[in-house]
Amino acid sequence: MNEFSQIKTFVALVESGSISKAAEKMDVAVSAVSRRLKELESSLGVQLIQRTTRKMHLTEVGERFYQRCGKLLDDFEEAKQEASNAATSLSGTLKIATPLSFGVAHLSPAIAAFMHLHPEVKIDLDMSDRRVDLVEEGIDLAIRIGTLEDSSLMARKLAVVRHVVCASPEFLTQYGTPNKPEDLAGMPALCYGNLSQPDIWYFRDQENNTGSIKVPLRMRSTNGDALVEAAVAGLGILCEPSFIVHGAVKRGVLTPVLTDYQWYAMNIYAVYPHTKHVPARVRAFIDFLASYFGDEPYWEQFLENGTVN
Repeated sequence: MNEFSQIKTFVALVESGSISKAAEKMDVAVSAVSRRLKELESSLGVQLIQRTTRKMHLTEVGERFYQRCGKLLDDFEEAKQEASNAATSLSGTLKIATPLSFGVAHLSPAIAAFMHLHPEVKIDLDMSDRRVDLVEEGIDLAIRIGTLEDSSLMARKLAVVRHVVCASPEFLTQYGTPNKPEDLAGMPALCYGNLSQPDIWYFRDQENNTGSIKVPLRMRSTNGDALVEAAVAGLGILCEPSFIVHGAVKRGVLTPVLTDYQWYAMNIYAVYPHTKHVPARVRAFIDFLASYFGDEPYWEQFLENGTVN
């Protein structure tokens, strides 16, 4: 029997006034109460309670020990309550990591809306395209875009990512509008640098056949927004997620092409460390993001007419 159980039994015995009442309070046998008290006195090397056939009295040492133990148990219960509240209430700091472009354009407004709903939650936001180690850096959750690697992390899919091949109207006037993926081989391309092979673009046709095309790399960048600006300036053609190009397409400064093909296959995920007790603020934020973005995120509204599948 551990010392903590012995102490709880001793305090219950003092407060109940008898072994039988203490046993009833703790829902244990009378013999268990007697045994725990005996073990506690033996480990301390002192007598805590003087017992007679009618009454029991605390010794002087027992009285001082009881006062200390009572405070110890009160502090323990208060600590348990604080820990429980931290796990269930929406308060405390939420540490989030997100890719830069997605974070600035889409996650930041979602965070602002979440913070208005939960004013006791503080946000620590890391916006970078680097791959963060959630456990090593103490991150509560991260937004990941692409295909997840096998890991010990938990993940929830928030949205599907559709890629769009597009270029400026001026670029298409100069180079012509491509009718098939192979036509891209003759066009300068703007490529995302965090891919293992930025100049190889993967696609699936309407018959579900897969393929790839190697494009002439004119510009490489690890930031999608920089590539969009280059495309708007007529410097090349690009293949980027809809959440990056949607604004430029809606303004008419970029034109989607090859819309009968599906380019890449990626999802947006919320990932978080595997733990037995996920904080309530983490669960609530993930649920909020899933609802905020929805089955068809707002950044894909320009695709609703079925021009991109």
